[in-house]
Amino acid sequence: MNPLTIMYWTRFLLGVAAALVSTLLHGFVPDFNLLNGVTIALLVYIVSYYAYKAAFLAKVEKSSKVFTTGVGAYFLSWLVTWTLFYTLLNPQG
Repeated sequence: MNPLTIMYWTRFLLGVAAALVSTLLHGFVPDFNLLNGVTIALLVYIVSYYAYKAAFLAKVEKSSKVFTTGVGAYFLSWLVTWTLFYTLLNPQG
């Protein structure tokens, strides 16, 4: 399988996982807000960048592809999933 395809789909799944972590932390930490959720999402993305850089840098044509592949899918899946989980776990607001 192409390394860029692997990066894309695993980042999509990491976005879902980061949204789940953000939602669960909202239930346990009383002062958890949108900025904290965005920070978790950025942290997971940066960690994935360094992991993919170590694993796939020699296999892609440009090093910038490691950073940009799947960025839209990651943040969109994080946002949609976090909104869905938050709404399901906090229906009253």
